[in-house]
Amino acid sequence: MSYYFNKIVNEDFDSAVEKVTAKLKEEGFGVLTEIDVKETLKKKLDVDFKKYKILGACNPPFAYKALQSEDKIGIMLPCNVVVEEHSDGKVEVSAVDPVASMQAIKNEKLGAVALEVRDKLKRVIDRL
Repeated sequence: MSYYFNKIVNEDFDSAVEKVTAKLKEEGFGVLTEIDVKETLKKKLDVDFKKYKILGACNPPFAYKALQSEDKIGIMLPCNVVVEEHSDGKVEVSAVDPVASMQAIKNEKLGAVALEVRDKLKRVIDRL
């Protein structure tokens, strides 16, 4: 089982970040964190890296359900979505598969929540 799903989009990098953020919102997610990996690596290590952003997406009702089912699940929240620009200029958007992430946790209630979140994230990627 893959731990993510992805799609190459016909957008420039910044437009892809905006579009995925809008699509996440349509599915009830907000972006809690935005990590600019390129900027961080330049600042901390003085190295050049490709355009790469990690968006920490959260759907509050599902996060609440997950936390009620498994109080330590917070270590796996929020759901990460990555936007990256490859050397050929193509932009790829990838999202974590929460079902794959939760495989190690034996909790049926949590598994049901992960399936619902997976469907929402998959729709986001498919609609880009």
